[in-house]
Amino acid sequence: SPVGLTDMLTLPHQHLRYNPLRDSWVLVSAHRMKRPWAGQVERPPEEHIPRYDPNNPLCPGNKRANGEGNPDYDSTFVFENDFPALQPDAPDPGSEQDPLFQSKAARGVCKVMCFHPWSDVTLPLMKKEEVVKVIDKWAELVEELGTIYPWVQIFENKGAMMGCSNPHPHCQVWASNFLPNEPALSDRCQRAYYQKHGEPMLLQYAKREAEKKERVVVESSDWLAVVPYWATWPYQTLLLPRRHVLRMSDLTTEEREGLAAIMKRLLTKYDNLFEVSFPYSMGWHGAPTGPYLKEDNSHWQLHAHYYPPLLRSATVKKFMVGYEMLAQEQRDLTPEQAAEKLRNLPEEHYKTR
Repeated sequence: SPVGLTDMLTLPHQHLRYNPLRDSWVLVSAHRMKRPWAGQVERPPEEHIPRYDPNNPLCPGNKRANGEGNPDYDSTFVFENDFPALQPDAPDPGSEQDPLFQSKAARGVCKVMCFHPWSDVTLPLMKKEEVVKVIDKWAELVEELGTIYPWVQIFENKGAMMGCSNPHPHCQVWASNFLPNEPALSDRCQRAYYQKHGEPMLLQYAKREAEKKERVVVESSDWLAVVPYWATWPYQTLLLPRRHVLRMSDLTTEEREGLAAIMKRLLTKYDNLFEVSFPYSMGWHGAPTGPYLKEDNSHWQLHAHYYPPLLRSATVKKFMVGYEMLAQEQRDLTPEQAAEKLRNLPEEHYKTR
C-alpha cells in the first residue's frame, strides 16, 4: 500500500532524496544499520597530545620543513603552505586543444592558518573570544585574496582519519584563478532556484528547517545547524545564517560572535557523540569573488558544510566505495535519526565535565 511522506522519513523504508545544491539524488537505506560489522576498525583518535612539541612544525617558535621559523604567536597565525598545490605562476597551454585532451592554467595561493598556539585544543575547547578571532581572520583572508581570485576555499581536515598530517588546530585556505567543480555546481543550482522562485534557496531552506525542527541540531537567533534533508555522510551538518549573507566578510560583529558560539555548541556535540575528538572535513561556501564581485550574486547564501565519516562508533566509519563511487551516494541512517542523536547530546564537552 502507498506510504505517506511522514512514514517514509521515519520508518526504515529505502527511498531517494533530492539534493538541490548538487542537482543529485541520495539513496537512504536506514535498515542497513542492523547488519553486523566485521570490517575495518580504525584506531581511535589520539587523546593525549602534548600542548607543545619541539618537533611539531606548527607550534610557536619551531622551524618548518622549508627552514623558516614560526613566530611566538599567541593567537591565530597564517603562513604560505610549504608544499602548495597552487602557485601564482603557471604556463598557459593555449586555446588550440583537442576536445578530448583539454587543459587550462591553474594559478593561485595556498595558506595554512593555525587557530591557537596550543596543540592540545580544538575549536570546541577554545574560548569563544578565541574562536571569534579565527572567524575574523577567515573573513580577512576572504576579503584580501578575493580581490584577486574568483574562489577562496577555507577548509579544515580534522583528525588523522581525514588526512590531517599534524595534531595542531589549523585549517587551510586555497585561492584559485578558477571556480572549482563543487562551488561551480552549487552556483548553477542556486542561480536556477533563485530565477524560478525569486528567493535564495538556502535562505528559504533555513526558514523551512527552523519551522520543521526535526533535522535541527543547534540554533540561535542568527544561526542554524541542521543535518540536511539530503545528507550523505552519517552525521553531516549544514551551518546557515538566518539573514541573507553572501560572504563571510559581510558578517556583522554580532553574527561573528554568534557563529563562534554555535560552532562551539555543534562541535561539542560532535565530540560528545562517541567521546572522541570527532574527525571531519569542513569548509565554507560563499558567493564567488574576484571578477564576480562586480556581478549580481543575490542567489548565493553563505554556508558551511561539515562532513564527518564516523558511523557506528569512534572506530567504524562510513565507506564511500562501490555503489557510492560507481552509481549513487547512499546513507545508512536517516538524517532525522542523526539529527535527533546529536540534538539530544549535552552541550558541555566530555573533557570538561
